[in-house]
Amino acid sequence: MARKHRGVKKGFWKTVGRGLILAGGILFSLGALAALGALALRWWTDRTAKPLIYSLETAPPRRVAIVFGAGVWPDGRLSAILEDRVYTAVQLYRAGKVEKLLMTGDNRFIEYNEPGHMRAYALSLGVPDEDIVLDYAGRRTYDSCYRARHIFGVSSAILVTQAYHLDRALFTARALGIDAVGVAADRQPYVYLRRYWWREMLATPVAWWEVHISHPLPVMGEPLYIFPEDHN
Repeated sequence: MARKHRGVKKGFWKTVGRGLILAGGILFSLGALAALGALALRWWTDRTAKPLIYSLETAPPRRVAIVFGAGVWPDGRLSAILEDRVYTAVQLYRAGKVEKLLMTGDNRFIEYNEPGHMRAYALSLGVPDEDIVLDYAGRRTYDSCYRARHIFGVSSAILVTQAYHLDRALFTARALGIDAVGVAADRQPYVYLRRYWWREMLATPVAWWEVHISHPLPVMGEPLYIFPEDHN
């Protein structure tokens, strides 16, 4: 009886082991497929965005530049990435490529106000206050593009951000109904740039899911059309 009991026990653990190996193989295969899918989607967004990305000099005119928020230091200074975005947008404005600058960023906390600091920097560079529009609820790229279209009435725009982010921003904006082109704001090397590229590997499939499947609704409110005459 003891031998039989040991044999049953041994067979049980063999079955468990085979099950674990099979489950591990399935999980590995699913992970590999997900990784390949993310790579393929990233490649596709990069390829489709390239014809829509221009230099400051060659960018086609649009009435609005959408400037995406990024980090602000506790003392109010813009991060290098954000400073370059605002500076590039101001150069587009000075060149007559755009009429208005839509500064969109995070302001969910009283002590953290990306659009306000972006505005202050643009003012210091000589942009008139009446040509700066602030979106305080642009917490993510999707939110910024959605609100630009549905709150601010933007139907065409130049998107201003760094190259690592620009293809996803263009994909998102165009999927949400904005005739968007882009200008990269890469004016210098950035710390941890490789980390940002890897982040885009995960963010791009999320963007695809949001614009095609889940359609999340960001913070909304009454329309604040930048050009009210276009919506009469």
